[in-house]
Amino acid sequence: MFNIGDKVVYPMHGAGIIEAIEEKEILGERQKYYVMRMPIGDMKVMVPLNNVENIGLREVVDHSTVDKVLERMKKRDIKDTLNWNRRYRANLDKMRSGDIYEVADVVRSLMVRDEEKGLSTGERKMLENAKQILISELALARDLDEAAAFKLIDGILSSSQQN
Repeated sequence: MFNIGDKVVYPMHGAGIIEAIEEKEILGERQKYYVMRMPIGDMKVMVPLNNVENIGLREVVDHSTVDKVLERMKKRDIKDTLNWNRRYRANLDKMRSGDIYEVADVVRSLMVRDEEKGLSTGERKMLENAKQILISELALARDLDEAAAFKLIDGILSSSQQN
């Protein structure tokens, strides 16, 4: 159970802060919801308390995990399949997992692929979404604003491209 003020990650949406726990009636059913504010994109999301485990809601990672994620993103040994459809599905599964390492791998592999071969429209959209999810968690974990978190990711990836 999370509390008001907790920083949490909602897979496929990103990280946010629980601002309230409210009981609402939706479609004739009363239940409690976490009301999350997503700082990046400035939106609010309501997550049913009884669905938290299925959704995969989890706490934002700590500083040492952020360091490990950033270090992992520097590696350029990408082993992606050449088949666009399989690669897309595998990346989507990684994003759905809600695991920060998996999301970081999607960002890294798509950015490297974009640099080397370019991306299809679908993969470009996936890259932007994965980047947004990753940046939202890094921003909350490190108390950064959106611009600083973007700079952190772009700095890591551009420095790894020079190696």
